[in-house]
Amino acid sequence: MAKRDLHRVLFPKQRKILTHFGEDLLLAMKRRGLTKKVLCERTGFDHKTVNKVFAGDPGVAIGTYLKIMAVLGMESNFSEVAAHD
Repeated sequence: MAKRDLHRVLFPKQRKILTHFGEDLLLAMKRRGLTKKVLCERTGFDHKTVNKVFAGDPGVAIGTYLKIMAVLGMESNFSEVAAHD
């Protein structure tokens, strides 16, 4: 049996949160009238990476999520994540 990378395993609750986050980003893109093609052009990412973000893939770098949020005008939301702790 192959050895799993434990640092890449998320608990179900964490996985659900990340999946919901990706879905929220997809909805934000649609509300702004953007297409995946336009998002790819503005971020420099390929379609595969953008699809992974919208799926809430935990293997995608946090900077990738942030860049997509910036194109959507949501980067200020990112800075508020742990601001009130």
